[in-house]
Amino acid sequence: MENVLKERVYYADTDAYGVVWHGAYLRWFEKARISFCDDLNLNLVELKKADIVLPVAEINVKYKLPAKLNDEVTIKTKVEKLTQLYVTFSQRLYVDSKLYIEAEVKVVAVNNAGKLYRRIPEILYKKLAESISEIK
Repeated sequence: MENVLKERVYYADTDAYGVVWHGAYLRWFEKARISFCDDLNLNLVELKKADIVLPVAEINVKYKLPAKLNDEVTIKTKVEKLTQLYVTFSQRLYVDSKLYIEAEVKVVAVNNAGKLYRRIPEILYKKLAESISEIK
């Protein structure tokens, strides 16, 4: 399964050079991962109530081209790798079908006190695994 999220570049997203500030991409990638979870009926508020929180443990971003004011960006998100301990999302940002930014985002599962789960809780793991099988 692949989630597609569209965003518009506003003044607040740009820096002094008139291009998108690097942190704006991270915010959009987070929104896209939340949208991906929504597509799987994984409500992050409900997961938190179930003592499951999904912090980013590692992120690798390759900035190829800068988006600019008023561009419509498209973010495509899918699960790249799923293990018992973490999930890696592949995220790509496009403008007019041209790849601008690539990111690999590793997310882990912790409880509300911040303690790492030895295994991703079954309810979460199962849904993420189903999203991968839809691709194949």
